[in-house]
Amino acid sequence: MATTNHSWVLITGASSGFGEEFARQYAGQGHSLVLVARRLDRLQALAEALRRQYRIEIVVEQVDLSDIAAVTQLHRRLHERGIAIDILINNAGHGLQGPFVESQLDAALAMVQLDVASLTAVTHVFAQDMRARRRGKILLVASLLAYQGVQNFAVYAAAKAYVLRLGEALHREFKRDGVTVTVLCPGVSDTGFATAAQMKITPALKPLMMRPAPVVRAGIRALQAGRISVVPGWANKALVILTWATPRWLHQAFLSRAMNG
Repeated sequence: MATTNHSWVLITGASSGFGEEFARQYAGQGHSLVLVARRLDRLQALAEALRRQYRIEIVVEQVDLSDIAAVTQLHRRLHERGIAIDILINNAGHGLQGPFVESQLDAALAMVQLDVASLTAVTHVFAQDMRARRRGKILLVASLLAYQGVQNFAVYAAAKAYVLRLGEALHREFKRDGVTVTVLCPGVSDTGFATAAQMKITPALKPLMMRPAPVVRAGIRALQAGRISVVPGWANKALVILTWATPRWLHQAFLSRAMNG
């Protein structure tokens, strides 16, 4: 059983993948949790399992974060319950692989809405509270593709580049207010995300596949240490170094081949 920690952690996209793993690891530290996602049945099952194992307080919130009004309503409900969020894990996101003009416009815009607009809204409303209290931590989940524009991942890579740049700017902007902002940039991971994104796992990607637990541990440690960003995994770090050290045409060609086969 974990030692009780009365600080609250809000995790978006908590019903699966990294979000579920963040919930498990923070529960193991004894934190109280607010779990947010659209799939209520999965949230409730996870919450019940974590309550039994760790004897912690958990609030389940079924929210469609792509609706900005729902974000502000979530914030208001938590405020009315007297729940102040100490750690925000802004993890909810959506991806899609495919040629830009062959993809449905509605699908591309829905991705931008969730990965960019909604993430911005969630960060904004809870960061205001943290700044007023002069304490808090925010982790934004981006992607390794934030460092490159990759063929057939045009909108997703661009959206995650926004997340990375937003986090880098806010890291410095909020530091003087006692609020830490860190960006987690995972590579290919075994979370079910690839299937949902209709992503092709090429032979070049299979050796780079990481399990969720070490990725989440890296994110939590980086946030606790006050780092500006973190790329989990030595192979992924090498790819970022390749991006810095080579011309755009070269590393973009390399990544496009690796991601698309």
